[in-house]
Amino acid sequence: MKYIEWLNKNTESLRGKTVAVTGTTGGIGRELCTYLAHLGASLILMDRNKARSESFGRELSERFPDVEIKYIGVDLADMSSVRVATEQLLAENPDIFIHNAGAYSIPRCTCDTGYDNVFQINFVSPYYMIRSLLPRLRRCGGRVAVVGSIAHNYSRTDRNDIDFSTRSKASLVYGNAKRYLMFSLLRLFENEDCVKLSVTHPGITFTNITAHYPKLIFAIIKHPMKVIFMKPKKAALSVLFGIFATPSAKEREWIGPRIFDVWGLPRIKKLKTATEEEISYIFDTAEGIYKTLCESC
Repeated sequence: MKYIEWLNKNTESLRGKTVAVTGTTGGIGRELCTYLAHLGASLILMDRNKARSESFGRELSERFPDVEIKYIGVDLADMSSVRVATEQLLAENPDIFIHNAGAYSIPRCTCDTGYDNVFQINFVSPYYMIRSLLPRLRRCGGRVAVVGSIAHNYSRTDRNDIDFSTRSKASLVYGNAKRYLMFSLLRLFENEDCVKLSVTHPGITFTNITAHYPKLIFAIIKHPMKVIFMKPKKAALSVLFGIFATPSAKEREWIGPRIFDVWGLPRIKKLKTATEEEISYIFDTAEGIYKTLCESC
């Protein structure tokens, strides 16, 4: 595929814009930041592992010497870390915020907020950050892009088990968290005039998040996976496209691969996987959690 040709056709220069990105050291995050640097954006890399983040930043600086790069450390499973990172980010005045970080099949624990860590990482922390950034982004007519997942359709919300802490199947637990993230933000931005939201998804691609199988099984399937699934370089285009496309939050639109939501170049399509009643419940829950976190500061 001719990536530069696609970029020239579907994007524009980001010189003079500051873009903050979470999860920049993984497959999609690295490719996404490389595209952003190519387009001239100043970058804020937000990662848990400072050494890996800075190492990647040095690689970007070698390829794109004119691009300014800053770093903010954040552990999305630690609410105190999220609060500090959010304050640092507010001081940097980003024009665009991209939430790419995520966790799928990881050792489970309860965070200091009382929520399961998968729910905390994939929903509670990013919602808090975006909700806190929103007033600042309004001043510059900013944009927000978040990485959702087709896994959101594997489950439905359970009012008796909000964070799926009693479930053990990784796809259900992860899908539930992504469901909360996607639909809470779509409702939050439904009548937002100054800041644009893009809910995106990369389809299925071979990254660290897919490397959750037992070592022997993963050794057998990883090479076929690389052939069958899109490479991160192509999958990242859906997230990048979210900065420039204009999906409608009111119409429940999102951006992802055009072929069965799994392969191909990005397109905008409607989400029809939640009822208005469920979306209202998700949003009310999200706002309740946000208010509680703000009051406990």
